[in-house]
Amino acid sequence: MIITGLIVGLALGFVLQRGRFCVTGAFRDLTLTGNTRWFSALIVLIAVHSIGLFGLNALGVITLEASPFPWLATIIGGLIFGFAMVLAGGCATGTYYRAGEGLVGSWFALIFYALTSAVMKLGPGASVTEGLRSITVESGTLQASTGLSPWVFVAILSAIAVWVAVHHNRKNTTPLATLPPLKKGLAHLLTEKRWNPFATAVVIGIIATIAWPLSAATGRNSGLGITTPSANLTGYLATGDASLVDWGVMLVIGILVGSFIAAKASGEFRIRVPDQGTVVKSIFGGVGMGVGAAIAGGCTVGNAMVSTAQFEYQGWVATFFMIVGAGVAAKFTIKSGARSAAAQPAESRSV
Repeated sequence: MIITGLIVGLALGFVLQRGRFCVTGAFRDLTLTGNTRWFSALIVLIAVHSIGLFGLNALGVITLEASPFPWLATIIGGLIFGFAMVLAGGCATGTYYRAGEGLVGSWFALIFYALTSAVMKLGPGASVTEGLRSITVESGTLQASTGLSPWVFVAILSAIAVWVAVHHNRKNTTPLATLPPLKKGLAHLLTEKRWNPFATAVVIGIIATIAWPLSAATGRNSGLGITTPSANLTGYLATGDASLVDWGVMLVIGILVGSFIAAKASGEFRIRVPDQGTVVKSIFGGVGMGVGAAIAGGCTVGNAMVSTAQFEYQGWVATFFMIVGAGVAAKFTIKSGARSAAAQPAESRSV
């Protein structure tokens, strides 16, 4: 039943919002300041997901299918997406959960992301996407090209994940100053307490693992995904073709609703209208994310969380070039902001 997609989406949206889990910040921190805390949390997420996926595959619950590596599309799409998500102010999931919080800029980014991904996957841009993705290398995974068991790579990745989690949690032993809690018990934990990024990563990895067999049971042999479901939702709204409404579409609807519920429960929901410049950046960012994700075969979920967990070259290469694109965009926007501030009269900058 595709309704399970809605349930998984509700849980994922809630966790993303409360855990503030957005890959854009992880990539931006990595390239600008060298801070690896959030990127390390992403590694933990991938490791948990990888253990779950290959465990389910070994048990025959799901079937992980190998595919060729569309190297050129992955590089181009990854760069475009990485640059665009900084302009948009969030990756695919970050845009969804921030839209659920009431950020109007994210509404614009989300609308244009979904619209452009539909153009590139279902509309006139589909031929460009298919042409780029037809340029492939046959061996698409580490295990296929090396002949090693995937469990070798699972073990290596898991060891790295444990090391970085322990390393960062030891570095952050000083508790942050917080106000006295207003809630108690589970209510405090779910809607008030600050979530640890590594605990959030583990929970998302578990949700991502559960998602796969639930999705496969409906005939969609895949797990979490944002770009294609967003494109399909847009296609359905434009054409009324009910065949486009699948498990993935229900998932993204659930993410939006789940993040709204989390924001309301934690008192973080507020309609925030940005200035004109931010709106323009959000629109361009949304357009770029739709183009980049369609060409790369996925966003920071499909590539950086799911494809990486299967040790597909597409996932790891796309992630690398997303980091490069995000770093370039972050440095570009910071320099532009500094120039704009310097150009303002002194009295307009004073407070």
